[in-house]
Amino acid sequence: MAKAEYADMIKTVSGALTKINKKSPHAADQKMVLATHRKAETTSTGCSRIYLRGLGSVTRSTAPDADELAARQRFAAVARAVNTRAHDLSKITADQEAFFEQKDQPGGKKTMKSYLWSLELAAYDQAHS
Repeated sequence: MAKAEYADMIKTVSGALTKINKKSPHAADQKMVLATHRKAETTSTGCSRIYLRGLGSVTRSTAPDADELAARQRFAAVARAVNTRAHDLSKITADQEAFFEQKDQPGGKKTMKSYLWSLELAAYDQAHS
């Protein structure tokens, strides 16, 4: 097995190193190279991983069913609501105060984004139940 040694200035490598050009006539022959590297306190000394993925492994073989389409629609609606709420100047101060009050509580959301997602997800579920 090959061993990669990273320079001291490189702390992490993560994500796609090469991607498949789906518009290319040779897309079926291309491979996506995904790499991860992290230093963590584990019993394993192998912290680097490289994965190869072909185009065939990302091509869907079945059409999405009704539940998946509903989940996609729910996600998109909540994402739009979170984005709108995060930029609404009339709600920012109140949301920040409420976020800081709940942040250190058990089960509290640790980031503002996750807090807004929890609020908008609950509002969406209540409106559509």
